Amino acid sequence: MADYNHALEYLRKIAVSKLGLERITELCKKLGNPQNKTKIIHVAGTNGKGSFCTMLSAILRYSGYKVGEFSSPALTEVTDSFRIDSNEISRDDFAEIMEDIIPYCEAMDDKPTEFEVLTALAFELFARKKCDIAVIECGMGGDTDSTNVISSPLLSVITNIAIDHTAFLGSTIQEIASHKAGIIKSQRPVLYGGNNTDALGVISSTARKLNSALTVTNHGRISNVSSDIYGISLDFDGFGNVRTSMSGTYQQYNIANVLTAVEILRNEGLNISDNAVKSGLISARIHGRFELVSENPIIIFDGSHNPDGIKQTADSIKKYFGDTKVALLIGVMADKDYELYPKMLGKYIDRVYTVKPDNPRALDSTTLLLSFLKYGILGATCDDLDKGIICAIDYATENNIPLIALGSLYMYKDFIRILNLRNLLL
Repeated sequence: MADYNHALEYLRKIAVSKLGLERITELCKKLGNPQNKTKIIHVAGTNGKGSFCTMLSAILRYSGYKVGEFSSPALTEVTDSFRIDSNEISRDDFAEIMEDIIPYCEAMDDKPTEFEVLTALAFELFARKKCDIAVIECGMGGDTDSTNVISSPLLSVITNIAIDHTAFLGSTIQEIASHKAGIIKSQRPVLYGGNNTDALGVISSTARKLNSALTVTNHGRISNVSSDIYGISLDFDGFGNVRTSMSGTYQQYNIANVLTAVEILRNEGLNISDNAVKSGLISARIHGRFELVSENPIIIFDGSHNPDGIKQTADSIKKYFGDTKVALLIGVMADKDYELYPKMLGKYIDRVYTVKPDNPRALDSTTLLLSFLKYGILGATCDDLDKGIICAIDYATENNIPLIALGSLYMYKDFIRILNLRNLLL
């Protein structure tokens, strides 16, 4: 029996991140290039990747395909990044493949990073399990992301382009779009789901050079939108009425992108019925994206962390709670534009609790709190993550107001653990 803890220990010892495709290319070659053994849908974008992948994977599963899914970061434990037919893989499956991969990693002069090892594991897993299709989410960017060793994807998707990861991807929309357009491959279809014209210009140019058919999602096909904290329904021209249990006002755009992708995949020969579309969307679940995790009090966890995501969260708070101000629990990474958060969210906040997620890149909670105090938003800082979560829950409960837990997905695991201990989790 392969040793799961040994596999985790190995991952902890290697570099977390380094740019470039040299290491992942060498590792995949040693494994027999498993990324070329499964049909792959490759998904990049600033926001919406996780929701898009979850919805599309569910639709493909209801269409009768065996579907692999790779996403990051893992919210609970490492196996959460790998799913087959929407089910998290077992520790045994993870450990077995890691045991096979580690000797190849050790034989390399330039050792692969943690994310490169996990990416290679995903490709190998989906090949061994004989998945018909794998939906692969980029970690960051596109051109130098370790997932970008895919040579001929069934479809490349760029959900949208906004400012994020500026230290790595650049400070302008055009620079960021250039990186994400790196997933476009010669003569393979590509979907752009955003509405930024500068980004579209870059993506269109890349697609033309590679003779790749570009489709742009038409959000004008959306009508009759109805949403609450339990989900969203809408009409989409050509599909009629559809519904998902995933909440957040921004999900209407993710749905539009998914349905447009379905049309492209049908043209590529996939058999996807309208019934499979409707069943897949209603069954799709994703954690940490405006997720209702408790009803009494209402508690929502949202992993938004960049300006575009925070704006969408603010719109959702306004839509669902109106004039009722909310309690906010927030923890973010130090590289985020955190000083924008109080400006964008301030009018919706009754009180803020700042915490430091369990990650070496996390911003300290005092600095984060000071950014809110500048705007006159009352709050408290908690060095202990568990204590901060408990204080925020208690405040929301005592004042009968919703609690929004916002920022880094790295604090999701601890947040859910505390809710479980308090018997609050749905």
